[in-house]
Amino acid sequence: MNKEASSDHPIHALIRQRWSPYGFDERSVSKQDIECLMEAARWAASSYNEQPWSYIVATRDDGEQFDRVLSCLVDANQAWAKTAPVLILCCTRLKFSRNDKPNAAATHDLGLAAGNICLEATARGLSVHQMIGIHPDKAREVFEIPTDVQPLTAMAIGYAADPDSLPDDLKQRDLAPRQRKPLSEFVFSGKWGTPAN
Repeated sequence: MNKEASSDHPIHALIRQRWSPYGFDERSVSKQDIECLMEAARWAASSYNEQPWSYIVATRDDGEQFDRVLSCLVDANQAWAKTAPVLILCCTRLKFSRNDKPNAAATHDLGLAAGNICLEATARGLSVHQMIGIHPDKAREVFEIPTDVQPLTAMAIGYAADPDSLPDDLKQRDLAPRQRKPLSEFVFSGKWGTPAN
């Protein structure tokens, strides 16, 4: 399905094409594609080149591991994410490894890596739906995540399903038009709230 953004200014085609479906079809994602998504994350920018991100990856082909990751999502996300061929828990280390001091950029840098994953996935015909709705404490317990690492988000990855194959609630979400705030609402000049010219 084509949900290309109608941008007000020219942007790269991958950015226009990227969107987050709720419905995924049954096709598996190849091991090579998953490795390439992780390679894209590897080359994201980060403060002091700390690369604080870590990922727990599960495919539906490995049912036990997939169910463990799925169990760490909130119920509302489990309801639709269970059809995705790949689930990933996204974590970030909260302290710099070089001096053990707090890394205020850790969550920012995890986001930069996520952006790389999304664009690489789009280039490969894959879709990514990111989720903040996880149970961090459960993830920490299930996967023995260290205390200085924050389980923060999750991703469902796969091929977008034909909306006609989805239950009505998901179909409506995936068919809804994409919308964004205008630049005037978040690009300021001179003082807060004054749109940049």
